[in-house]
Amino acid sequence: MVQRQSFEGTGRDLDRQRIAALEKQASLGDVIQTIPKDCFRISPAKAWARLVVNVLLVVLGYAALALNPWWWLLPALWIFTGTALTGFFVIAHDCGHRSFSTRRRINDIVGHVMLLPLLYPFHGWRIKHNQHHTFTNQIEMDNAWRPMSVAEYRALSPGVRAGYRFARGIGWWFASAVHQLNLHFKPSLFKPKDRADIRLSSTAVIAFACVLFPALLWMGGPWAVIQFWLMPWLVYHFWMSTFTLVHHTHPDIPFYPAATWTPVTGQLFSTIHCVYPAWVEFLCHDINVHIPHHVSTAIPSYNLRKAHTALKAHWSDYMHETEFSWSLMRSITRECHLRDETGYYLPCREVD
Repeated sequence: MVQRQSFEGTGRDLDRQRIAALEKQASLGDVIQTIPKDCFRISPAKAWARLVVNVLLVVLGYAALALNPWWWLLPALWIFTGTALTGFFVIAHDCGHRSFSTRRRINDIVGHVMLLPLLYPFHGWRIKHNQHHTFTNQIEMDNAWRPMSVAEYRALSPGVRAGYRFARGIGWWFASAVHQLNLHFKPSLFKPKDRADIRLSSTAVIAFACVLFPALLWMGGPWAVIQFWLMPWLVYHFWMSTFTLVHHTHPDIPFYPAATWTPVTGQLFSTIHCVYPAWVEFLCHDINVHIPHHVSTAIPSYNLRKAHTALKAHWSDYMHETEFSWSLMRSITRECHLRDETGYYLPCREVD
């Protein structure tokens, strides 16, 4: 049994004590050992059942959009359909971590198919995302919401500064779309051994788009593109941006230089469990039960809650939990922009 720690202090000083105690007490392997073995077991029945239910819900959303006679109901239908499409991403997310199926080919095929409606290239996303998992909250290597240093920010032109402030502020909800376009389609950003996979996924997305958009235009003109693709896609990116931002952003969780970063600090201490409304948790397959997923990507999404309960029984002193609210988003988007010399957040307004 893990011995409980006693901590004294407030805010960042208290969390520095926790980081030091955690790194002295355990490695990431020790943490993984406290998760029941059956949490790592892949269940084809559960995986395929979730996929089928998710597909039916997306079909239901599109059918409702096609048959709906009331303009005022459109926002609710877009929110439902876009959130259900976020579930497609989570299934592909399991595929990318090889936790949907024990067979690599099935993971690759399902991952590609699930991401096509979102115009996401599977291999381009998978490889960059695994880099985030390998180096979570490491300054030099993490590629997800890594804050700029004060010096980097001051070196930007005024226009680029404004864009950065927008992406970390009120425009956070669209930042994942920019991330998608900038990182996942360019073979030159990947190692030579991965570039054939990147071209394959990018070609699949481009081919799908060349069928999708002409078909929508033929069926209903520009409004069909807006109604059936653009609006659900924007809802998806709202959730994608929100989930990924909240997963690792907190005033008391720093980014660490490689010299002091450790896997157990990055994956256990620096990952946040956030509770969302039940309908979001259901449609998005519990992706925000996120700490066990960072402790081990081998845990399928349907086992995350059981794994989280086990982690809390042993490591609750080192785990961060919160609940989704607009006040939470306001706090993050107002305060968590740049990193100071110690790796902690500070707002842009303090250096502008």
